Amino acid sequence: MNALVRRPEWIAVALFMLALLLANVGLPGYSHLVHPVALRGSAGLPWALAYNLLAFVLPGAALVWAGVRLRTDWADAGWLARIGVVLVQLSVLAFAAQGLAPLEADTEATGSRLHVLAWMLWWIAFVPGALLLALGARRGIGFALACLAAALLVPLLAVFAPIGPWVGIAQRLAFALWFGWWLAICASASGPGSSRTAGT
Repeated sequence: MNALVRRPEWIAVALFMLALLLANVGLPGYSHLVHPVALRGSAGLPWALAYNLLAFVLPGAALVWAGVRLRTDWADAGWLARIGVVLVQLSVLAFAAQGLAPLEADTEATGSRLHVLAWMLWWIAFVPGALLLALGARRGIGFALACLAAALLVPLLAVFAPIGPWVGIAQRLAFALWFGWWLAICASASGPGSSRTAGT
């Protein structure tokens, strides 16, 4: 429990990785190279509910808590940074919602539409959030460049790169970059130069 309180972002990463490692259980034909992450949790597949909980819902809940800690740590930051934190928290909520609205066999079904909407909100909310943090967090040039790179590469990998045989790889790279960004930003916020100690 203490680990969840102190480092919820690491719990989120561990749960997501566990879900990917167990994705072939009950569905040996599932391939990380060509299949989207959410496809394994499609309605009707074996262990779909458990997969969606491990891959999306529980990691999202852990990152929501990490986002709350960020807002507390940066309570004295400028308005750009505060809005940025809210937007990346919305990105987390959209990420978790992908597990609450699993894909269905019919791509026009309500569940599939809601899932696609949540997936779009995941990266659409993240991009301006990361950019605002790059501009307003005042954490140094390295931090700003990391936010800028994540804001550019996450949609590039999630939206534009997944073509043909690269679908699975590109999407996993996008998620890996997103989770990595969360690890970096939480480490920065809890470090000796956090806004709580450095002020404005």
